[in-house]
Amino acid sequence: MDQLAAQQFIDEKWNDEIVPELVEYIKVPNKSPHFDPDWEKHGYMEDAVQQIFTWCKKQDIPGMQAEIVRLPGRTPVIFLEIPGDSDDTILLYGHLDKQPEMTGWADGLGPWVPVIKDEKLFGRGGADDGYAAFASLTAIMAVQREKLPHARCVVIIEACEESGSYDLPFYIEHLSDRIGTPSLVICLDSGAGNYDQLWLTVSLRGMAAGTLRADVLREGVHSGYASGVVPSSFRVLRQLLSRLEDEETGRVLPDYLHTDIPEQRLEQTKKMAEALGDKVFQAYPFIEGMGPMADNNVDRLLNRTWRPALSVTGVDGVPSLENAGNVLRPFTSLKLSMRLPPTVDGDEATRQMKQTLEADPPYGARVEFQSDQSACGWNAPAVAPWLHASLEQASQAAYGPGVMYMGEGGTIPFMAMLGDAFPDAQFMITGVLGPNSNAHGPNEFLHVPFARKLTTCVAQVIKDHHNRKEYTG
Repeated sequence: MDQLAAQQFIDEKWNDEIVPELVEYIKVPNKSPHFDPDWEKHGYMEDAVQQIFTWCKKQDIPGMQAEIVRLPGRTPVIFLEIPGDSDDTILLYGHLDKQPEMTGWADGLGPWVPVIKDEKLFGRGGADDGYAAFASLTAIMAVQREKLPHARCVVIIEACEESGSYDLPFYIEHLSDRIGTPSLVICLDSGAGNYDQLWLTVSLRGMAAGTLRADVLREGVHSGYASGVVPSSFRVLRQLLSRLEDEETGRVLPDYLHTDIPEQRLEQTKKMAEALGDKVFQAYPFIEGMGPMADNNVDRLLNRTWRPALSVTGVDGVPSLENAGNVLRPFTSLKLSMRLPPTVDGDEATRQMKQTLEADPPYGARVEFQSDQSACGWNAPAVAPWLHASLEQASQAAYGPGVMYMGEGGTIPFMAMLGDAFPDAQFMITGVLGPNSNAHGPNEFLHVPFARKLTTCVAQVIKDHHNRKEYTG
C-alpha cells in the first residue's frame, strides 16, 4: 500500500467530511438506553442513527448494502455489507450510543457542545465511539482506491454498548447468516497508552454493577433523638463495603473476584510500564498533593487491567448540603461498579457479590443488592505472526514507533460474545481513548491527528489480511 497516498486520502476525508459530521453528531444527546429509558420517545437515538446511516450510504463503495436493522423493542443496528475479493470475512464494529452528561466540564465546553481546540474535538461521544463508522468505511475506501484486494467486510454499529450491549446478542443471532464466520474482527472502541504509536488491546475487564441499599427506619427521625440508638444506614453500608474492599489499600477481598494473571500479560504490562514510565498516572487530573495507588507502575497497570476494583458511582437517599437537616435518614443507596478481571465470569461474580453483601446484615437492617449490569471480560487469543507483522509495519509507517500491546480497564461486552462465537478469529481491538481523553467523564475529546493515522493502520491490516497466508515470518 502506498502509505503517503493512503494517508493523504484519509486526512482529506477526515478534514473535509468526518470532523464536520462528528461536530453535528456530538450535538445530539443520544444517551444509551440505560441512561435514557425513554430513548425511543425522545428520538435522539434515531437522529444519530439517521445521520451516520445517511453518510455511509453516500460513500463510493461499489456493491455496498446498507441497512438499519430493527428488532421490536430494541435499539437499532446499522448493518453494512461490502463485497470483497474472497469469501473470507472481516467484521468491523463500533457503537453510536453515548454516556450521560456528567458534571465538571471546563468553561466553554459541554457534552453536547462540539469544540475544536489544538486539533482535539471536545464533546460527548466523538471518541467513544461515534468516529468508528466513519473510520471503518474510510479505511476500506483507502484500500479500494489503490485497487488492492481485500476480504468481504461487514460493519456493525450498535446503539446499546454503553448499557452493556444487552440488545446485541439478539441482532447477532438474527444476522448470523449474513455475518458469516469472520477470521478478523476490528473494533475501534478501545484505548491507547499515548498518541505516539498504535496500541492493540489484548484484554478487557468485565463488570458487576448494581445498587446496594440499606434501610434502617420507616421514616427519618431527628438525629438528636435517634443517633446512638438507631444505627446510621450509611454506616451499615460502610460495613458491607468492607466485605468487598480493604478501605486502606483498595484491594478487593473476595477470592472469587480474582484470577491468575497469564505470564504473557505480565510481560506485556512490564513493557507498557517501561514505555510510559510515570505517564501511567500523570495522565489523570489529580488534585495538587494527591498521589496514585500502588508503589510502582507495573502494579498500577495490573490494578487497572487484571485485578478487580470497586467504585461507588452514585448515591441516593442523601439530601443536598443546603437541604441537609439534623435527621437520621431512613435509608441510603449506593451505585456500585465492580470491575472484574478478564477471565472472571460476570454473572457468577454478580451472584456471589449479592450473597456476600446481603448475608447477615448488621443490626438486622434490610439490605438489598440489585444487579443492573453484568458483563464478562475478554482475553485475546495469541496474536498471529501475520497480524503482528502488519500492526508493526502499520504503526511504524504512520507514527514512527512500533505497535504496543496493552490491557484495558473498561468493558466491551461484544468482544466476549465474539470470542465465544468465533474462537478462531484474530482481533484488532484498538481506539483513540488516550491520555486525558476522558471518555464517560467531563471534557471528553477525540485526538484528530491520532485518529487519522489510526484509520490508515486499519487500512493496512485490511490489506495484509487478504495476503496473510503468504506470510512466512
